[in-house]
Amino acid sequence: MTNLTSRILVLDDDPGTCRFMQELLSKGGREIETSLDPEQALSRVRVKPFDLVITDLKLNARLDGIDVLRSVRELTPGTPVIIVTGFGELEKAVEAVREGAFDFVSKPFNITELKGLVERALQKAPTSSAPPAAVRDNMPPALLGRTPVMTGVYKQIAHAASADAPVLIIGESGTGKELVARAIHQHSNRSSRPFVPINCGALTETLLESELFGHTKGSFTGAISDAKGVFQTAHTGTVFLDEVGEMSPGLQVKLLRVLQEGEVRPVGSSRAVRTDVRILAATNVDVERAVAEGKFRQDLFYRLGVVIITLPPLRERREDIPLLIERFMKGAVAKAGKQVELTAAAVESLSAYPWPGNVRELENMIERLVVFSRGSRIDLGDLPPTVTPRGPTLERRLFDDLPPLEEIERRYLLHVLEQVSNNRTRAAEVMGIDRRTLYRMAERFGIPLAEQPD
Repeated sequence: MTNLTSRILVLDDDPGTCRFMQELLSKGGREIETSLDPEQALSRVRVKPFDLVITDLKLNARLDGIDVLRSVRELTPGTPVIIVTGFGELEKAVEAVREGAFDFVSKPFNITELKGLVERALQKAPTSSAPPAAVRDNMPPALLGRTPVMTGVYKQIAHAASADAPVLIIGESGTGKELVARAIHQHSNRSSRPFVPINCGALTETLLESELFGHTKGSFTGAISDAKGVFQTAHTGTVFLDEVGEMSPGLQVKLLRVLQEGEVRPVGSSRAVRTDVRILAATNVDVERAVAEGKFRQDLFYRLGVVIITLPPLRERREDIPLLIERFMKGAVAKAGKQVELTAAAVESLSAYPWPGNVRELENMIERLVVFSRGSRIDLGDLPPTVTPRGPTLERRLFDDLPPLEEIERRYLLHVLEQVSNNRTRAAEVMGIDRRTLYRMAERFGIPLAEQPD
């Protein structure tokens, strides 16, 4: 509970950050203590518990923020811990939540949001009581990001992984929906069991039914033997239904039965088969609109959407593009066996592009640029015309960077005066104006003219 005696411990290896946090959070009578060393900070926790601990993830010490989180939870289980990170990687975000962090924020953080988070942390107990569980797999770079919207996605993945409910992942093509599904599976208690994906929009209805539910020998032409479907194949694991919005009404009914009853009926069989699977689904269509238009069953939508994760298109998180470019470049140059880098101008141009194909398109573009690079640098001229601004667009960008005309005139006057050692007569001659005009210009721009002989 927030009160006049709330004690907050801030841990960061940067003294400036500690001072800033102390000033930011000390209002309202709170007692703010700071520490540059994690072991020293934990010693203070042992002596007297804090109401809140805020720790940076990367610390210039033997222990990092996750280590501090674990220790605080062991020493004082009721103390909420907020993790601050400047890296924005899903792996650490999931680990922080799984280890019981109250929340985490990415640098640079929004001051208002941070204050609100601190208030909530002081008023509530930790939101997760999950036992410690190490994250085993590195997350794919396509899910890298520091923007608030991606931070929110990380939190949803982490909480979805700790449950066993169905998840519906919504997002445009190329945003990484299958990667999110795999991340949820990898961090769930089913991680050692099968993960079986299937694209519902890539198969005919008959073939999709057989692939999903299996079939018996002779049930249709070509069915020469019994075959298990993905629900039986993934028993005790996870099934990922990509583009579930493309599924026919008839198959939607059968999928609803799997969700409700936990059983499947193979094509051509009169006997239902029990199956234990977690269902993750994804779509790039507006499901609520499809429900309103009668194209998607409302009851199935409710069953699949116990947890809904919406992935933002890349154009809505442009600040993450340079980070993604850096990661994709590392992979591309290693694969191509080249030493090549992108210029700042090229990165800026790539960051300004809307990327209709989202992260997948960006990754493919980087790999293509590296493969066809001829030197050690990839510049604007090496980018395709679709990405590089041309004509009026480029001109507008160039002119947007120019200072106002009056500022240019002021700078020019100062430059001329400096070159002629403040000789007013000579300055007027160089500028092609009379001395009276020179004086008026100097007065307008607030530039004093030295009192010295001309």
